[in-house]
Amino acid sequence: MEMPKAGSPAPRFSLPDQEGVVHTLAEYAGKWVLLYFYPKDDTPGCTIEACALRDQFKDFESIGAVVVGVSTDSVASHKKFASTYELPFTLLSDLHKETVGEYGVFGERKFMGKTYVGTSRTSFLIDPSGNIAKVYKKVKPETHAAEVVADLKELGA
Repeated sequence: MEMPKAGSPAPRFSLPDQEGVVHTLAEYAGKWVLLYFYPKDDTPGCTIEACALRDQFKDFESIGAVVVGVSTDSVASHKKFASTYELPFTLLSDLHKETVGEYGVFGERKFMGKTYVGTSRTSFLIDPSGNIAKVYKKVKPETHAAEVVADLKELGA
């Protein structure tokens, strides 16, 4: 599927978190949501990104924003990843690849000269009305959290 653009309604989802509890986009109505997609638990770039979000989590909380990560890893994998790095936010498991498909972030990718099928590191900032306020393509794991916090402040969150 094509990636949704800023201004369009965010595709709905219903996915289990690292504890097996199902979350939907509707439960975050009225809040800013950083919905970040990442390739795989416990890999170098994904760990850097998750830990940067963890380290700035208080900034997200003070703004009233929610952080939600999504990958195609299992609930058990997410539980271990969240526990190992003390991640204070929700990680959703998209084993059936429906949500990554709806957001247009799953498909053929190239990394270090190799082609594979997987999830691209892409984030969506969703406004309190459920519309996409900003799309972040080719996210830099080290600086993404600070970039989103700055954008939230600029957007008046």
